[in-house]
Amino acid sequence: MEHRTLGHSGLRVAPIGLGCMGMSFAYGGADEATSLRVLHRAVELGVTLIDTAEVYGPYANEDLVGRALKQLRGKVAVATKFGFKILPHGQGVARMAGVDSRPGHIVRAVEGSLSRLGIECIDLLYQHRVDPAVPIEDVVGAMAELVRAGKVRHLGLSEVSAATLRRAHAVHPIAAVQSEYSLWSRGVEADVLPACRALGIGFVPYSPLGRGFLTGQLTSSAALAPGDYRHSLPRFQPAAMAANGHLVAELQRLAAARGATAAQLALAWLLAQGDAIVPIPGARSLAHLEENVAAAQLALSDAELAAIGAAIAPASVQGARYPDTELAMVEL
Repeated sequence: MEHRTLGHSGLRVAPIGLGCMGMSFAYGGADEATSLRVLHRAVELGVTLIDTAEVYGPYANEDLVGRALKQLRGKVAVATKFGFKILPHGQGVARMAGVDSRPGHIVRAVEGSLSRLGIECIDLLYQHRVDPAVPIEDVVGAMAELVRAGKVRHLGLSEVSAATLRRAHAVHPIAAVQSEYSLWSRGVEADVLPACRALGIGFVPYSPLGRGFLTGQLTSSAALAPGDYRHSLPRFQPAAMAANGHLVAELQRLAAARGATAAQLALAWLLAQGDAIVPIPGARSLAHLEENVAAAQLALSDAELAAIGAAIAPASVQGARYPDTELAMVEL
C-alpha cells in the first residue's frame, strides 16, 4: 500500500490502520489467539499503524498488543491514549470514572503503557478526551516533556474542537487528531478537518464503519452480545437501527454495482476526503481485516463519491452517536 504522511509530522503509515479496541473491550472481546493472528496478518498485508489505549480493557488491550509487538515492533507505529480516570475495580466501561489529564497522571499513564506494550517509546500518544479541569497548554506541555525524554515520538489529541487544537499546536506540534468520522458521523467536517489541513495535522478516523453498522451485516441489536457497549448507544436502539438500515441498504446497492462491499465503499470514501486521512477500522477476524485493507485499492470517481455521500446523508441519520453523558466529553 502506498503510504500517507500524517500532516507535517513526518510520521508515514499505510492508508488503513488497525483499531484494536474491539479485541478486548466494548464489543464482547475476541479469542486471544485469533486476535494475535489478526495483528500478525495485518502487518503481512502492509498495515503499519496499530491503535490501542490504556482504557481498553482497561489495560488488557495494551497487554495484547504488547505480546504481538514482540515479533512486530520494527514494522509498525504504535499509537495509544491516556486521559481517563480508571477505577481499581469493576469491569469494562464501569471502571471509567471521568477524565484525568493532570501532568503527573499523564506521566504515570505513559509509564504504564510502555510497560504493558513492552516498548521504550510510543510512536503516537493521544490525549483520549479533553479534561476541562486542566488547560490544554499544560497537557501538551507535559506530553512534550515526554517527547524530550525520548518516551514519545509524536503527539495527538482525540475529539477536540478546532479552537483547542490551535491552542495545543501552538505549544508543541500535533501530528494527528483522532475523532469519530464516517459516512454517518461527519461533524468534524465543519471546523476540525479544515483546521487540521490549515495546520498540517493528520486525521485518524475511529469507528470509520459506524461500529460495524455501515457494513450492512448488523441489522438488529438482538445480534449483539448482552454486554455489548453498543446497546447503550442511541443509534443502536431498535427504532434508530431500523431507520438507518434503509440508508445502509442504498450503500450496499452502490457497493454491489461496484463489485465491492459496503465496508469497502465506506472506507474508500473516507480515504478520498484527504491525503492525510488514515482510518483505523477494527477487525476481529481475518476475513474482515482483509476486506478492510483491500479498500485502499478501490479508486472512486467523483460521481461515485457524491453518490456514496448522498446515500447516508448526515441529516437522515437517526440517533446521536453517544449518550448525553459521553457527548459531554466530546468537544465538537
